[in-house]
Amino acid sequence: LQNAGVKHFLSHSLQRLPWQDTAVVVNLYAQSSEEFAKLAAALAGAEGVAAFEVNISCPNVNCGGMVFGQDPAAAAEVTAAVVESAAGKPVIVKLSPNVTDIVAIALAVEEAGAAAVSCINTLTGMAVDLRARRPRLGNIIGGLSGPAIKPVALRCVWQVAQAVRIPVIGIGGIATAEDVLEFILVGATAVQVGTATC
Repeated sequence: LQNAGVKHFLSHSLQRLPWQDTAVVVNLYAQSSEEFAKLAAALAGAEGVAAFEVNISCPNVNCGGMVFGQDPAAAAEVTAAVVESAAGKPVIVKLSPNVTDIVAIALAVEEAGAAAVSCINTLTGMAVDLRARRPRLGNIIGGLSGPAIKPVALRCVWQVAQAVRIPVIGIGGIATAEDVLEFILVGATAVQVGTATC
């Protein structure tokens, strides 16, 4: 999540992306709905930004994302703030699996104006260094991704796709064409591939 910031992205990074050949979806992370709105407003007029994905669910930080992603009202507030500042560009909300009821969050962001949802972000996990007798991650807990989370991701996509009218983008452990087809069969309109590209 650490990066050089929105100004640097606009002046340097965006120019290097192939936005004339393919849609560039900008992932937003902030610590308040106001910050989310400011980011969307700063990027909304940029040529080359096709849509926004709002990260309300990342477990790799100390504050912000987890709170929004676990509460329907907070998730809806962030979504509405970004939609209002997005100048008509589609807003996709990235949902967390670390909740009791992912459908409630999906319905809340749909009602708040999300054009689509993506399911799922990482599962909260932890790793321990036995020799050092301490957690391996500086933040102690972090996000588990890759093939291990695919069954959870499929379940979440299926549950959300049954409940919302907007498209659902499947994420989590996708590495093969067969994985893609499984996500489509349970209701995904599109998929994202992350860990398998590393």
